[in-house]
Amino acid sequence: MNEESQYLLKIAKQVIKTYTAHPQAKAAMVTGSVAEGICDRYSDIDMSVYYEKLPSLEELEIARLQNQGSERIWTLGDTTEEAYGEAYYVNGVECQIGHTTIALWEKDMAVVLEQHDVTSWVQKALTGILICIPLYGEELIQKWKTDIASYPDALARAMVEKYLQFFAILGLPEDYFITRDATLFKYQMMVDIVQNILGVLAGLNRLYYSTIQFKRMSKYIEQMKIAPKNLATRLDNLFHTESSTAATQLKKLVQEVVSLVELHMPQIDTSQVRQKIDRRKQAFQ
Repeated sequence: MNEESQYLLKIAKQVIKTYTAHPQAKAAMVTGSVAEGICDRYSDIDMSVYYEKLPSLEELEIARLQNQGSERIWTLGDTTEEAYGEAYYVNGVECQIGHTTIALWEKDMAVVLEQHDVTSWVQKALTGILICIPLYGEELIQKWKTDIASYPDALARAMVEKYLQFFAILGLPEDYFITRDATLFKYQMMVDIVQNILGVLAGLNRLYYSTIQFKRMSKYIEQMKIAPKNLATRLDNLFHTESSTAATQLKKLVQEVVSLVELHMPQIDTSQVRQKIDRRKQAFQ
């Protein structure tokens, strides 16, 4: 854990005490870059507190004042419901604190682990639990970690099938975008393809994945045992390479990813994807 992470963790431990003192609080954690030990001078602190019943807004206001926090930077949700988020500065550091009931969080977990929702933001939150540092209620958090670590086979297949539907740009000639003044559209499609490559590989590797605020790509890819060689560098280079070369490199990456699907999940039909890869859009004469 680097020096910045140690400093932010110390702040997190102090801040969280004002919330875990509440009689309804049952667990609390710090996650994100603090938990991973990779903070920099721009990092904030991501914390979550889990309750039987949420505190009132007045009680949360008292906790903020006890923490000598600034005015709230933002809020999300409503304390009369089962989830509420807030952020404020402590010692110049942005503290982001999510408050939720245990019942709602376990319901959200089931959306992914039991219903196999591949697009839910909860996938990002599940990763947050796996990497978190428990600050209170460690037994409950460890139970969640164990449940989340058991990645369902049905979810893995659903991830691959969802993200395998994406390769339309590969058959388009370069002047297709020039003629239509569609540079932005081209790069949007490239981003979509890269995100879907990662989604397919996440399923093959049993990793939780969300496109929401996806950061630290190289670190994420390092976890993959099934992936094209030098994937992180190749993906990054796509956006720093001349367009026609990037398109060729992207097509090759897609072909490699499809081959990995055929090798590791042969039950999935890749014939339509193969056809899209080979299809070329023709201009009429």
